Amino acid sequence: MEPLEPEQAFRDELRRAAAAVVGVEPPRVVVTHPPDPALGDLASPLCFELARAARRPPRGLAEAIVAAFRPARGLERVEAAGNGYVNAYLDRRVFLARWLARGFGGDRAAAASPKVIVEHTNINPNKAAHIGHLRNAVLGDTLVRCLRRLGHTVEVQNYIDDTGVQVADLVVGFRELRGEGLDEVRARYPRAGLDRRGERLDYVAWDLYAEVTRAYEADAGRLRHRQETLLAMERGDNPIADLAAHLSGRMVAYHLATMDRIDVRYDLLPRESDILALRFWETAFGRLRGAAAIERVESGKHEGCWVMRMPDAEEGAGEDEKIIVRSNGTVTYVGKDIAYQLWKHGLLGRDFEYRAFDWSPAPARYELWSSCAAGGEPGHPPFGGAGIVYNVIDRRQSYLQRVVAHGLRALGHEEAAERSVHYAYEMVALTPAAVQALFPDQRLTDEDARRPYLEMSGRRGLGIRADDLLDSLEQRAEREVARRNPALAPGAIAATARQIMIGALRYYMLRFSRNRVVAFDLDAALAFEGETGPYLQYSIVRAKNILSKVAERHGPPAVEARALAERADLAALDPAAATEHWNLALQLYRVDAVVRLAVDSLELSTLAKHAYLLAQSFNTFYHRYPVAQETDESARAARTAVVRLYHDGMTGLLGLLGIEVPARM
Repeated sequence: MEPLEPEQAFRDELRRAAAAVVGVEPPRVVVTHPPDPALGDLASPLCFELARAARRPPRGLAEAIVAAFRPARGLERVEAAGNGYVNAYLDRRVFLARWLARGFGGDRAAAASPKVIVEHTNINPNKAAHIGHLRNAVLGDTLVRCLRRLGHTVEVQNYIDDTGVQVADLVVGFRELRGEGLDEVRARYPRAGLDRRGERLDYVAWDLYAEVTRAYEADAGRLRHRQETLLAMERGDNPIADLAAHLSGRMVAYHLATMDRIDVRYDLLPRESDILALRFWETAFGRLRGAAAIERVESGKHEGCWVMRMPDAEEGAGEDEKIIVRSNGTVTYVGKDIAYQLWKHGLLGRDFEYRAFDWSPAPARYELWSSCAAGGEPGHPPFGGAGIVYNVIDRRQSYLQRVVAHGLRALGHEEAAERSVHYAYEMVALTPAAVQALFPDQRLTDEDARRPYLEMSGRRGLGIRADDLLDSLEQRAEREVARRNPALAPGAIAATARQIMIGALRYYMLRFSRNRVVAFDLDAALAFEGETGPYLQYSIVRAKNILSKVAERHGPPAVEARALAERADLAALDPAAATEHWNLALQLYRVDAVVRLAVDSLELSTLAKHAYLLAQSFNTFYHRYPVAQETDESARAARTAVVRLYHDGMTGLLGLLGIEVPARM
């Protein structure tokens, strides 16, 4: 969606008037929104930027620019304000008419700016997804939606670490603890498991992975199996590597199905095994050696390792060097990630082959591509080569992300390092009430019961599988929908409950600052009142019902946006009501500004909070002002226009948050 004409007219005329006053056209004109509507609908601090070069006080410049300002369509007036702001008041009649006629849903046309890659989710393919992965996926997916709203071309990647330690440990579990190879695993678990019936391989792996951890603790000698397995996986083309590939592929299918339940999707699955098979790492390794960015340690605890020396020891890092290649020749995660990051920026000089992801035996859920080392298919979209890369990874990986950026800088790619953005966030925990609801057999101590949250702990049995949480939310939502709508068909109840579950989960993961621990609580997330997804959904259902009543009483044209654009005028209301109606419309208009702020600051809770404040304002509006029952036709048209704007605008805003609106609640 492009900026509405009044704002663009204000920006353009400010530029012209400033050039007339100071003799030079300003390179940029910032337009903001005053916190108090009494100060105007739009504001610009342009004069503060011009004051030094013009050698004039900002206030005097503002007054001169206002005097030179020519009338612009959609603007009622402009004023000099404060110490040097230029404020504008929109022509409410023109503004509402244009907004209603155009609508404001959907993304802007793709800009000419470089492509953006957002890498998120990245679950180790060794067991079922857990609750923390849901926050990663929701943050990453919402960032993607916001970037597309702002006009960026975005590629969504979900990196598959299919040669890492976690997969190796799962292989050790099947081979050494259960005595099962590839044939036995295939025979025992023949289905992909996407229908979530019977024994799920990802749930079996969840328990088996914990068994392997305990086995290592009981006998450290078993760790040799991990090293042997890692080496075999990196070499490839052997029974161990084949079992690892089968297990990781099956886990990825489960993970994709889990994330699809909350409407999270991807464009590409780059696989770590392909980075190794295609020798991406060897290319990066050669460049790092050539740039003297890494060196081989000849003695001490890191003897035989290739390490990257960091410029300064970082507090909390625990070391001033990072192992890139272990002494046994295996490459660490961060080493492979440097090669991957170079490829994402189009700096490696090499590319994957690609094939469509094989969803069988389940039907394809959407178009998805996977990297491969050979046998690629034609007709795939262009992948990689981004100008900006967002890596959505929790804050515990901050040091490793700095190592990756340092590797790019050491190779002379300073701009790529600056445009490699680590979107860090805090973990997810459970409130004591949620623990008791999800683990009825778990006995909490008095001290635990008083804590604000309990961290996940496999040792304590507090690991929460993502699907278990989603199932619990959905079942609770079904009971509530059935209670509120006893005549509703079972299929409609299930569909509504799914939408409410998604709204509850996604909003709860977004409402907290990314640097704050999310203490997830099932009852709080599903509440129909307060700062929750269901509350926002309910407000739009309420708006839809109001519009339906207006259409029933006064005919369908009475709620059509284009018809309202011709008739709606807030001047038909008394001044106090007109101001309140206008302020609600302005909050909707400012959504794109909030989206820009949320993306620039990587604080998506800003957008979630704006949605909640909008819902509160609308709640006050519909309790205070009758719409369908209003007898004055002009007043009714004005109020209906505001309801129409709210319904359409909030539906679009919740779409940015990944939340659909049920037909009823």
